[in-house]
Amino acid sequence: MTRSPATPLPPPKARRRLRETAALTQTQLADRVGVTPATVRAWESGRTTPRGRKREAYAKLLKTLAEEETVRAPEPGPEPKLEPEAKPQPEPETKPQPEPQPQPQPQPQSQPQPVAAPEPVALTPAQAFDALYAFGAPALVRQTFLLTGRREQARESVERAFQAAWEHWPEVARDRDPVGWVRATAYEYALSPWQRLRPRHRHPEPPPADPGDRTLLNTLLRLPPRHRRTLVLYDGVGLDLPETAAETEASTPATANRLLRAREAVAGRLPALADPQVLHRRLAELASNERLRAAEPPTVRRGGERRARLRTRAAIAFTVALIGTTALTVRTAPTHYEPPVSPGQAVRGVPQRVAPGALSDEELELRQKLRDQVQDGPQRLSPRLE
Repeated sequence: MTRSPATPLPPPKARRRLRETAALTQTQLADRVGVTPATVRAWESGRTTPRGRKREAYAKLLKTLAEEETVRAPEPGPEPKLEPEAKPQPEPETKPQPEPQPQPQPQPQSQPQPVAAPEPVALTPAQAFDALYAFGAPALVRQTFLLTGRREQARESVERAFQAAWEHWPEVARDRDPVGWVRATAYEYALSPWQRLRPRHRHPEPPPADPGDRTLLNTLLRLPPRHRRTLVLYDGVGLDLPETAAETEASTPATANRLLRAREAVAGRLPALADPQVLHRRLAELASNERLRAAEPPTVRRGGERRARLRTRAAIAFTVALIGTTALTVRTAPTHYEPPVSPGQAVRGVPQRVAPGALSDEELELRQKLRDQVQDGPQRLSPRLE
């Protein structure tokens, strides 16, 4: 059984542009599609791709926005008027000239035949992943170091991001910006608040040797994570403002505000970096001065596959344990309702039980009283006719 082809969608940047051109917020578009605003941000950043009915509804809405944009486009202006052609003037009579004798034409030289370009060699998924890792891993490790200030954490974040890319390789391979997909995942893992709970976070790493690099790194680490990430993407990596907004899952005005505040904070402590060009150069120098290493691509792939196997086995073990617990509960559960035993009440007037022996005076008196009195109550009265 073959699957029907998925509905085509425009690139993530085009989706965001169509929404902003139609003056729609992410919340309004999410209400029209039937999803949450966070899902729309993920679609526009390219981190996730809609599927099923949501994909069809999203594609239909984008097609409608594109048609409305085409209708709103200005119509071409009127064609320029052509000036009237001048009337041809009669040419003066000339004497007939003798016809020129034909000159011998040179024989055309044989042109070289074009050499056919070699056909591209198809790469296996592992080879394509290794090529992507070799191309983007070193730069991503240096960029992540600017976010965290920790060398091992930066290396681990990039490796985890590439392992996630290997798990979703068909989707990442078809993405228009695979490095951006990995970069967003690495930044999310590096800036996760759960990193503070790790024992390694309690032991600081040695700072950079250069005092200027040390001051710049401390200034970056004092920024809020969102401002720091925006500054690194715009002034460090070199993305434009819409791309930075899409990757940080924020609106363009909010991203611009974060960038301005981050630049003000850096310039307040380091006035020499007030110029964006100088700041870009210093960020590149700070990332390049550190000796940051990255693992080999086969090691990363094998680590991701091993982690996936462990997660699969853990899920299977948890499912088996859940099934066993459910079966044991069904087996040992009562099949009928047993009312609880009511609590006991104290009975007054009855003497406590004692060891066998002679009765006391009170016990003798009580026994005699019980014998003398009628225990069955008064006799029944029968009605009589008068």
